[in-house]
Amino acid sequence: MSALLVPPGRGHKERNRAIRLGPVTAEAYRAFLASPTGTALGPGFLQCPSWADVKEGWRSQLLGWGPDPDAGRLTGVALVLLRQFPGTRKYFAYLPEGPVADWAGPDVDDWLDPLLDHLRSTGAFAVRIGPSPAYRRWDASLLKSLTGPGRRLGDVLASEVDPLGAAVAERLRDRGWRRCGGDGNDGDAQPRHVFQVPLAGRTSEDLWSGLNQEWRRNVRRAQKEGVEVEVGSAAELPEFYRLLRLTEERDGFRLGRSLAYYERQYAALNAEQPGRMKLYLARHGGEILAAHTMIAVGRRTWYQTGASADHRREVRPSNALQWRMLLDAHALGADVYDMRGVPSTLDPDERAYGLLRWKLGTGGQVVETLGEWERSLGGTANHTLYRAFQAYLARR
Repeated sequence: MSALLVPPGRGHKERNRAIRLGPVTAEAYRAFLASPTGTALGPGFLQCPSWADVKEGWRSQLLGWGPDPDAGRLTGVALVLLRQFPGTRKYFAYLPEGPVADWAGPDVDDWLDPLLDHLRSTGAFAVRIGPSPAYRRWDASLLKSLTGPGRRLGDVLASEVDPLGAAVAERLRDRGWRRCGGDGNDGDAQPRHVFQVPLAGRTSEDLWSGLNQEWRRNVRRAQKEGVEVEVGSAAELPEFYRLLRLTEERDGFRLGRSLAYYERQYAALNAEQPGRMKLYLARHGGEILAAHTMIAVGRRTWYQTGASADHRREVRPSNALQWRMLLDAHALGADVYDMRGVPSTLDPDERAYGLLRWKLGTGGQVVETLGEWERSLGGTANHTLYRAFQAYLARR
């Protein structure tokens, strides 16, 4: 497939005529991800080429923008996942937490428009993206004192509003994009609210003092009780999955993932870069009581999934695991430790609030991302398929 020359828009500078879109090799794609990318923290793991190997039932494409994509001269990249709509030759295009591009630049249309043109030519009837800028942030110290019946994050004045996030949201609305789930996040495939612990410029002593009193007490309790934390291997994934099923039943949620999914994820991410995904285990008396997964890409590290047993919870294995993972992320040079999704409720009587309360104890921030955005790719047939696809997703 030949690269697409970006047509200059009204008022665009002459230099933007040289921006092109085209397929790129995995090697060129990874080289770009390893370079300064123009995003605040670099790419997320969902935009790594290896993620395509995790997602069964999806086709994938690696695309790049730049003056010469064929030669690896890039200014942005995108992993595009394509899901065929049943009974048709049409596809839903999904860029999880992507594309990886300079959202702060003045000429977003220079790379977004050719992406849409390319997807139409591929047979896509609609597309979903996940812009990287943040929208709002709430410090843990602020939220601890503002809980109450029926209260939600949106009811509390944020500690910080990111002007870039607000500007990108307005740009997308002006161009016909629709925020999935509206003001809520029910329509997002990825969590709109995440919890992040800043690591840059902090010492391990700073991280310890950032934990609240309950967290420090629980970590000390785990150490006193003899909880041992180690990095496991693929051989322990079945035990991790057994504990995950127990956790889902106990806490009333269902991720819907199989053991094969986690085995595929572990193999794909570590084949791309050894040590990219790690499985942490907490043992007590020789028994694995908790297991958490961690993923590292560039200057970011994520706590992805946690699982724990129903018994001996008083020895606090999960606190011990998280403290070790925080220290390891810090030692890797990560700027942020991302604990992934949290609920938007601030009501202590709601069951979901327990997860937020637990993460607040690490002293970080709740970050509201821009969420995911969708649009039909035009034409009556595509609009009809898009509406049918939304109904299909709602049934699932």
